[in-house]
Amino acid sequence: MAESKKNSFETCGELVKAVVEIAKNLGLESKEQYPAGKRIWGSNRKIDVILLNPQTRKVLGIECKFQKTPGTTEEKIPSVVEDIKAWPIYGIILYGGEGMTQNMKSFLISTGRALEIEDLESWLKLYFGLPL
Repeated sequence: MAESKKNSFETCGELVKAVVEIAKNLGLESKEQYPAGKRIWGSNRKIDVILLNPQTRKVLGIECKFQKTPGTTEEKIPSVVEDIKAWPIYGIILYGGEGMTQNMKSFLISTGRALEIEDLESWLKLYFGLPL
């Protein structure tokens, strides 16, 4: 994905739409806001995007986190990382936005379950075993 696309999102919804478009271009099926039980803190869980390879039936959940301005991200993200571990499928966090601090980006990368939008297409090809 072009570098100019990296910071062109204004909302988390736009980030979700970009995930769906990339998945479609790769021949993957997608579902948005898919219900999946309760979060570890008790509220209803909806996974932002579920991707499915229709040939292999392999699935992936993606939680999109977008922070336009500095805020409460550093308080929320660690619990999201823990919640993803409780999903019934493998999941990752796709993050973006100018408000995401360098410390939070480093934390997310350290989990092995997070990436930015410009890395998503190549990561999905590897995960789903698609042509490189």
